Amino acid sequence: MLEGLYSAASGMEAQQQQFDAISGDMANLDTPGYQSTIVGFHDLLYSNGNYGSNVATGAGTAAQVVGHDQTQGAIQQTNQPLDVAVQGQGFFEVRRFDGSIGLTRNGHLELNAKRQLTNQVGMLVQPPITIPAGVPTNQVTIAADGTVAAAGKKVGKISLVDVPAPDGLVADGDGVFSATTASGAIRAAKGTTLQQGALEGSNVNLGDEMAKMETAQQEYAMGSQAIQYQGQMLSIANQIKP
Repeated sequence: MLEGLYSAASGMEAQQQQFDAISGDMANLDTPGYQSTIVGFHDLLYSNGNYGSNVATGAGTAAQVVGHDQTQGAIQQTNQPLDVAVQGQGFFEVRRFDGSIGLTRNGHLELNAKRQLTNQVGMLVQPPITIPAGVPTNQVTIAADGTVAAAGKKVGKISLVDVPAPDGLVADGDGVFSATTASGAIRAAKGTTLQQGALEGSNVNLGDEMAKMETAQQEYAMGSQAIQYQGQMLSIANQIKP
């Protein structure tokens, strides 16, 4: 009987992880370059129960993030010279504050106090690119291949990259991902370009997220109800005198 409690509880925990993923997606509905989270479910181990050798008892289900939707988000024109939209499968590199390299598609770029290109939270675009003093941002051009020019003079090139298995990337927040053994090593992207004066919108579909939330709520409620029934059955069993 306790197996039923464990199975129902594991199902509720799995749906809670789905809720968390949906909440994160909806919170980033307007975040440039954001990719919605894909959650997968799988059975936990089965074991032979006490009801015959041919009957297997399940231990419930579990959920985990299995990747992010790679669908291209809608391109939104901003006419801001430091905004770039990534087109195609790929990312550009930024250097985190701890020195490690991250990957992002959020192309809302800024200049720091040293006039270096950074992302919104101050991580340096890689390789580092400095806009000379006295050159206004409206004289900065960013070509499709990432080449950056200031007042007509080349000052650097944004590195466009990808990985063999994007689903293996780990999301670190702020729209930045880390390469892992599962994703494969960072490599130069093929066919990926930048569009200046535009941003790639989030690919989160609000309708899909609402539908997933409704399903998760129903399944969570079913798990909760199953636990209540199991509790009632245990209470009855305890009241039965031998």
